[in-house]
Amino acid sequence: MRISEETLDNFSISYPLDRLCPLERILFLDIETTGFTAKSSCLYLIGCAYFLAGKWHTIQWMAKSYDEESEVLKAFFDFAKRYRCLVHFNGNNFDLPFITQKCALLSLPCSFDDYRGIDLYRRISPYRYFLKLPNCKQKTLEQFLGLNRKDVFSGSEMIGIYHEYIKNPSEFSENALFLHNADDLKGMLELLPMLAYYDLFNQPIKARKVQANYYRNVSGVRCRELIIRFRLDAPLPKPISAGANHCFFRGEAEECSLKIPIFEEELKYFYSNYQDYYYLPTEDVALHKSVAGFVDKAYRIPASPANCYTRKQSNYLPQWDYVFSPFFKRDYKSRELFFELTDELKKDREAFSKYASHILNMMAVTY
Repeated sequence: MRISEETLDNFSISYPLDRLCPLERILFLDIETTGFTAKSSCLYLIGCAYFLAGKWHTIQWMAKSYDEESEVLKAFFDFAKRYRCLVHFNGNNFDLPFITQKCALLSLPCSFDDYRGIDLYRRISPYRYFLKLPNCKQKTLEQFLGLNRKDVFSGSEMIGIYHEYIKNPSEFSENALFLHNADDLKGMLELLPMLAYYDLFNQPIKARKVQANYYRNVSGVRCRELIIRFRLDAPLPKPISAGANHCFFRGEAEECSLKIPIFEEELKYFYSNYQDYYYLPTEDVALHKSVAGFVDKAYRIPASPANCYTRKQSNYLPQWDYVFSPFFKRDYKSRELFFELTDELKKDREAFSKYASHILNMMAVTY
């Protein structure tokens, strides 16, 4: 078995990783295999990155022959037992199941139950479209951040290089195998700032400034919009802007803003217990039977779900779930929901913080 160790001098991470776990308890993991299934392929290299004495380090174990898998796995678990948090890229789908299955085939003890897992892929991939990424491969994310690799080979090419290494060991093939895995490890460390996008959608938002502005749209019509400004704990590695359903987001470093249209119009509030109401066609309104019972029968009909409403002219904000109540609609079958921008709500900073999270999550789903 070959072992390679490196100290990453002058290497720093801008993301506050210690919020997730003490740095000295975090272990980054990446494996290299000759295929996708443990039963029919070989696990030939395990690489780890860790923090010690104020610096980041890497350690790698590589099998010099196919039958050294057990040595590689034993060395990894012996090293990993001092850590409690495993960070990986798509490890929940590949690395961890592959190791578990391979250990079972080799009759080796294996358990990840005592580790907390942080899968970078799973945290970032839900926001792929929001970030306008073609896919969520590690190299794609590295390119998004403008990172450059020394390694020039793909994972599939490394399989052929390893098989050739077993037949004819050479310094070139050995260095290439270690370098590919090392760049995966360093790439994960350099991708950590991408977690700021995950935090954008999953950490509580605290609205810092809320204001309503007037503007003219492309047709010259005077419109109103609500602007919510807030700050992030961790800076976004790249500025990002997005729009969905006439709402717009802009984020740069720690500063973020949302623009949401304010609708000034007459909307309808629909009563759910329509059996208790009469509809008055001439007034275009529904009244409770306790009141409408005094109305002449010629001017009232039993209310139905579609006409059991009251109308109100006011200022409204859109919502895409039943977040704020009472909620209003334009028509009974309309999927668009609104809530009233009342004077009381204008003073509720906590409500606007909740609303900002709602808008962002709508954008993530819409994209």
